[in-house]
Amino acid sequence: MFDCSINMNDCIFCDIVSGQAEATLVWQDDLVSAFMDIQPVNVGHIDIVPNVHASRLSDLPEDTGAHMFRIAQRIAHALRQSGIPCEGVNMFLADGKAAMQEIFHVHLHVFPRIPGDGFGLKFGEDYFAKPTRAELEEVGEKIRRAIGQGAEGDVVNRAP
Repeated sequence: MFDCSINMNDCIFCDIVSGQAEATLVWQDDLVSAFMDIQPVNVGHIDIVPNVHASRLSDLPEDTGAHMFRIAQRIAHALRQSGIPCEGVNMFLADGKAAMQEIFHVHLHVFPRIPGDGFGLKFGEDYFAKPTRAELEEVGEKIRRAIGQGAEGDVVNRAP
């Protein structure tokens, strides 16, 4: 059922999935496990992990990634219905060290938000300098070409 045997050297999430480490589970099925985060942003903060080890999002089977988000949607609804203070919900997935990933096993944070809770994102200086349409198209073309390499589906250019 759970295969975290590949590349799991000292992976706490693999240990949780396999039952070797303690966790408060809120969901578990053949593809993913969801449990309470031990350093929550707010009460009710949950981490969803694939039951197979994948260090990066691109290492994860697409069906498993999609399933993670389906479960996140259910958990977001449950947070709102639970009685836990929750006026909004954030989902956060860090993919790589530069993106603030600390545990290199894909995981999706789902946590309730309340006004004044202190959580936020800081934007860099260049954030407010909007790119031109030509710049967006140039970058978009690079991404469209990369998506086309082995991807199913059609990628279209919707520029005027």
